[in-house]
Amino acid sequence: MAEAVEGRAPFQVLVLPYRQTEGGLLYALFRRSEGAYWQGVAGGGEAGETPLQAAKREAAEEAGLAGNFEFIELDARATIPVVSVTGEFTWGPEVLVIPEHAFGVRANAATLALSSEHTEYSWLTLNEAMSAVRWDSNRTALWELDHRLRRS
Repeated sequence: MAEAVEGRAPFQVLVLPYRQTEGGLLYALFRRSEGAYWQGVAGGGEAGETPLQAAKREAAEEAGLAGNFEFIELDARATIPVVSVTGEFTWGPEVLVIPEHAFGVRANAATLALSSEHTEYSWLTLNEAMSAVRWDSNRTALWELDHRLRRS
C-alpha cells in the first residue's frame, strides 16, 4: 500500500450507525452538504491509523458517537478512484484507487450530532436506506450489516 502523504493515509472508511427499536433495525444515513446525497459516515484515514481507528474517529467527528461504542468490522470492501476522494493523485501516479473499509456501529440513542459535512440525518429501515444511498458500496455494506445483525 502507498505511504501516507501529509497526514492522509491511502484508505477510506464507511461507518453505518444502527439501532434496534421495537419496530426493528434502523440505520442512520447522512445527507452530504456538498452534493446533497445520502451515505453513511465516510472519511479518510490519517497517517498511522488503522481502519478501525479511523472509523471510530470519523463516527465521533461526524455523528457524535464518541466513547465506548460497539463496532462491527464488515467484510464489504470497495475501491474508490483516488481523484474522487482527494481531487488529485495524492500518492503519485501509480496509486489510482484506494480501499474503502466498512463498519457498523451500535448507537445507544436516536439522537446523533451533525458535523458541517452534513445537513441532516435520518433513521431508515434497510429497504429505505438501500434506496436512499448513492453508492453501491453503501448498499453492499448495509446488506452485510443487516444480515449479520439478524443472524446474531
